[in-house]
Amino acid sequence: MEIKWLEDFLSLVETHSFSRSAEQRHITQPAFSRRIRALEAWLGADLIDRTSYPTRLTPAGENFHSHAVTLLAAANEARAEARGETPLAKDTLRFALPHTLALTFFPKWLASIESGFGAVASRLIATNVHDAVLSLVEGGCDLLICYHHPRQPVQLDPARYEMLQLGKETLRPYSACAKGEALYQLPGRAATPLPYLAYAPNAYLSRMAEIALEGSRKRAYLRKVYETDMAEGLKVMALEGHGVAFLPQSAVTRELKQKQLSLASGAEWIVEMDVRIYRERQGGTPFLDRLWRHIEASSRPA
Repeated sequence: MEIKWLEDFLSLVETHSFSRSAEQRHITQPAFSRRIRALEAWLGADLIDRTSYPTRLTPAGENFHSHAVTLLAAANEARAEARGETPLAKDTLRFALPHTLALTFFPKWLASIESGFGAVASRLIATNVHDAVLSLVEGGCDLLICYHHPRQPVQLDPARYEMLQLGKETLRPYSACAKGEALYQLPGRAATPLPYLAYAPNAYLSRMAEIALEGSRKRAYLRKVYETDMAEGLKVMALEGHGVAFLPQSAVTRELKQKQLSLASGAEWIVEMDVRIYRERQGGTPFLDRLWRHIEASSRPA
């Protein structure tokens, strides 16, 4: 048996779709199907009911699901120990977050939680949105914090996962300042499009930037000059005057106060996202259960 077979199976459990899971796992659908078949052959049982759509598990698949999560978590722990990584202390919680939230949102949020709950030992897994979600599905983390937008939703089964909303995040275009004003200002002109600092196509914020551009009644004239999957990378390029970048507001608070960055538009070209936290409904430790109840109480409107 190969570890990737377990990862494939858990992805399929979550998406209920061979094609979507193949896309998430960055392989072709025929190759993905062969790996699921290989896992079934190794187990000697059919895990997937292929007569239904969306895809459903067979009774054997339902039974194997919890074992797959346990096996994958044990394999990851064994790998960490083999690499000499320090074992997690008792009640240490593993948080999976996108890079931007890990840098801008998480430190302040955790401090506010600890002020009313007490110390929380944590290990942070900073990655992209897709891999952060997959980390929760595969048992690689205890809590997932990520963005959510109705047009780019996080696909997690509410019967299996609990969710709380922690706040909002706004994505808007920013530019370096020149004499107190934005060096570049949307919409630009067809003859002289603005230099555009873009997210890589597979980045969650890439789709959010597209939604912001699509939602305006005005057309933006942009010429892509740089691409990366991290907001911090775009911010550095924007600060150096290389172009316009769509950035989360929490990532540019200091730069706006210091007048290093400025909004590159008016009320147009804006998109608002939820910041959410997820956990599995079953299998939580008493410590995690207590923390979740505290987060729930803290998240309620006053």
